[in-house]
Amino acid sequence: MSKLVCRMNHNPVHCLIPPYVLERLLKSSNPKVREHAIRNLAAAAEFRARRSVFRAAPTMGISASPQGKKHRLVYTAGGTTGLPGKLIRSEGAPAAKDGTVNDAYNHSGTVYDFYNKVFGRNSLDNEGMTLTSSVHVGESGGGAMSNAFWDGTQMAYGDGDGIIFKSFTKALDIVGHELTHGVQSFTSNLEYRNQSGALNEHFADVFGVLIRQWKKKQKVTGANWLIGDEIIVKTATRRALRDMENPGTAFVNDPDLGDDPQPAHMSKIYKGGQDYGGVHINSGIPNRVFVLAAKSLGGYAWGPAGRIWFDTLQQLSNSSQFADCARISRQIASGTSTAAGKAVDNAWKGVGL
Repeated sequence: MSKLVCRMNHNPVHCLIPPYVLERLLKSSNPKVREHAIRNLAAAAEFRARRSVFRAAPTMGISASPQGKKHRLVYTAGGTTGLPGKLIRSEGAPAAKDGTVNDAYNHSGTVYDFYNKVFGRNSLDNEGMTLTSSVHVGESGGGAMSNAFWDGTQMAYGDGDGIIFKSFTKALDIVGHELTHGVQSFTSNLEYRNQSGALNEHFADVFGVLIRQWKKKQKVTGANWLIGDEIIVKTATRRALRDMENPGTAFVNDPDLGDDPQPAHMSKIYKGGQDYGGVHINSGIPNRVFVLAAKSLGGYAWGPAGRIWFDTLQQLSNSSQFADCARISRQIASGTSTAAGKAVDNAWKGVGL
């Protein structure tokens, strides 16, 4: 039985756009934005129902690479919610006429290369699992989906509404984020609720950004720590979906998105039931920890800092909390070097842990 089968049975669909954002869009003064939000929420419910089918028949949709190495399949859903859709490009095939297909193909290949070359990992499961993507995924009732998600077997990307969101395959960090949810399902498989769920989102954000920095060969001093800045239609009041270095500042007093609710310190941690207990909200706290540690160590963030976080991910359990992540990352860092131990310790202290 696939490891994914064993470890994904109790997780919901992992959507990039938090439910609190979609709910806020329902209050927009723009009727087109409200209409898209209504359909997106309906689509999310439909895909959650799809996930329940995989719980009942968990081997559906999962495929191993024919040669046990990098293998990509990109489908188009043609504006519908039917997944995976029509196959457009497979491993080794020439570029498609559809640029969105090529983005999904190229970015998923970069993600594979990152995990393989930096951490010696062979795809999501370390056994060459096929990377399946569906583009042009639609909303329930028609229209482009303004979201991207990992459903336990594949990635799915919408084209955005063109008002708030652009095509979700445009950003390498978004593709890396979604695929990292898959990596997690074969490692710690953090339960998608409360602090363990916030760690789930945190690691997806960390490695999504590291993949982009690795591709661009950026050092920490000139790196971009924003999540989704390439898929947001920017205005004076919004510049990204999340800011890892400065949580709570990605959008402020925006007429459509409102205010970024992410806290940057444990003293302001969200304790309510929204967003599966704050999985996207509270991920800002450990996100800031990683940036502080990486900047303290300098150089390339996917080097010592990334290695510490990758090793930490593999040692966490399904129900790990922030304190567990802090303890394990401190232990790993202190065993790496004095400088790494000090950097990670100070980073966690900086958020109150």
